[in-house]
Amino acid sequence: MERDTGVAETLIAAARELSARLARQQFAPPVSHVYDPLTYAWEVHELYLRRHAAGGRRVVFLGMNPGPFGMVQCGVPFGEIAAVRDWLGIEGEVRKPVLENPWRPIEGFACLRSEVSGRRLWGLFRARFASPERFFADHFVANYCPLAFFERGRNLTPDKLPAAEAAALHAACDVHLRTLVSAMRPEWIIAVGAFAEARARAALAGSSVRIGRVLHPSPASPAANRGWDEAASAQLRALGVWA
Repeated sequence: MERDTGVAETLIAAARELSARLARQQFAPPVSHVYDPLTYAWEVHELYLRRHAAGGRRVVFLGMNPGPFGMVQCGVPFGEIAAVRDWLGIEGEVRKPVLENPWRPIEGFACLRSEVSGRRLWGLFRARFASPERFFADHFVANYCPLAFFERGRNLTPDKLPAAEAAALHAACDVHLRTLVSAMRPEWIIAVGAFAEARARAALAGSSVRIGRVLHPSPASPAANRGWDEAASAQLRALGVWA
């Protein structure tokens, strides 16, 4: 699709607004720490948007929220460090959050842990499209929620939040998702996992965008560990998203 820097500017403004809105929300125990990479890793996230969100996209892959060794460390959705640095060619300053979790320190691009979900996702795109330019000509990757939640060293996913906290979180994230869809005008939202699908269907009810789902690439999923790239590719072909 043609390049339109106005789309990137819209999404940059929307990301700033989402981050500011969520900064006003409180999360009770067992949540001990909340990370927002749209603050301390903003330089990298903005670079990702300016480089890869400049125009409409036919397919938007939608994840749940940042992983502890992916977007939490570098600000790019599903951002396994090696994939972001070596394939996407993105690198930049990652600062420390205001309240750092001692069990999950922010190391930025010096992080040596691999985010398995991100390695699988970006690895599939690299194998199929070879170059980022070919992939992003028609596709984009985003997260529904930009926040990561921790109970000390344990990752807490947004679906585990109490109903009242989840409702406020969803209200802000739904607005952001609708803005993204309005700006990018995708034909497809492909949810990565069941949570992202449920939130996309709720936020985009009544819109013309088509919503599909692929298996989440998490190593906690036995099905994903039996060959995620083949399973996801088959699901995308069955939907008619990929030939």
